Amino acid sequence: MYAARAQFPILSRQVNGKPLVYLDSAASAQKPRAVIDAMVLAMEGSYANVHRGLHTLANETTEAFEAARESVARFLNAPAASNIVWTKGGTEAINLVAAGIGHSLQPGDEIIVSQMEHHSNIVPWHMLRERRGVVLKWIPVLDDGSLDMAAYADLLGPRTKIVAVTHMSNVLGTINPAKAITEMAHAVGAQVLIDGCQGAVHAAPDVQAIGCDFYVFTGHKLFGPTGIGALYGTAEALEALPPYQGGGEMIETVEMDRITYAKPPHRFEAGTPPILEAIGLGAAIEWLRSFDGAAIRAHEQALMDRVRARLAGLNWLTEIGTAEGKGAIFTFTVDGAHAHDIAQVMDRYGVAVRAGLHCAEPLAKRFGLTSSARASFALYNTTEDVDAFAAALIKAREFFA
Repeated sequence: MYAARAQFPILSRQVNGKPLVYLDSAASAQKPRAVIDAMVLAMEGSYANVHRGLHTLANETTEAFEAARESVARFLNAPAASNIVWTKGGTEAINLVAAGIGHSLQPGDEIIVSQMEHHSNIVPWHMLRERRGVVLKWIPVLDDGSLDMAAYADLLGPRTKIVAVTHMSNVLGTINPAKAITEMAHAVGAQVLIDGCQGAVHAAPDVQAIGCDFYVFTGHKLFGPTGIGALYGTAEALEALPPYQGGGEMIETVEMDRITYAKPPHRFEAGTPPILEAIGLGAAIEWLRSFDGAAIRAHEQALMDRVRARLAGLNWLTEIGTAEGKGAIFTFTVDGAHAHDIAQVMDRYGVAVRAGLHCAEPLAKRFGLTSSARASFALYNTTEDVDAFAAALIKAREFFA
């Protein structure tokens, strides 16, 4: 994947006099030249608002904007582009679904989430608990970081209305059995939302194979820009949702005494959308699709294997999450040192890792942690990055020993 790495301008810079080793892609991935150029070209050569004008620039921009929607649909194997709703990111996509479903929920109805969820897939459901009196139920996480599927089966019941589970944990790297989770929920009449913010990058999403009602992801973790994401919904699921926001674009007719709404996906895209960002995300997806997905996953697995080999036998290091088939995330704690301190010392050597709760506080409490450090790998990382990470980690530990 060295050819891919060369396409990321930022990866040629130095930090603190050392070559940058960027291992924080689970928080936000870097951007390839193809994305940067696509957005610059759209701004410099063919920018206008979409779906509103009849002039050449408006038509060109609308075509590029809708072509990006088509790219998302192909990437997720959605039946049609009309299944794809543009959002500001994964967080807004989940909130859109939660707000829409919330109108039909009654006190005592149940929503199932897991202990490994990102706060974005927890807080919107808590808001329904506060406002609608619904009950949150939690799928436990086993010691290796996998979901307790037997416990999940026991949680399902006639009052289960929606199951909202991550495709891949941003802390543990665990890739969950999304298809099985969906089939079990559908058997009791519940809908399923899959948070694909990590899974879209590392787990080869196929919404038709999974069978979920909703799938969300964000652009900035998928080598695209910030401020853009997408919601996939089946035609039936989207049609059943009321509008999320009101304004231009999401209407069919507006009169003084009545209003009718547009059909999905435009029903959920009030106002001027993130046009340039959508074009950038479309470019990111097409760039990513130019590589063999299996080769990317094999490369990331090889990096994880090398990390574990380089750090084997260190009795002061604990890896958090060891589920079989996990993605390219190595979360860890160091005896005798706070994760924040470890991350700051590693930065002196040009190595960027994450430290904190990773927006997954219930999971941290499950493992008895107040903080942990996380190295997350992407297709642009190399064996040299792994070696630099291992060396910097060992030096950081020595600093606090």
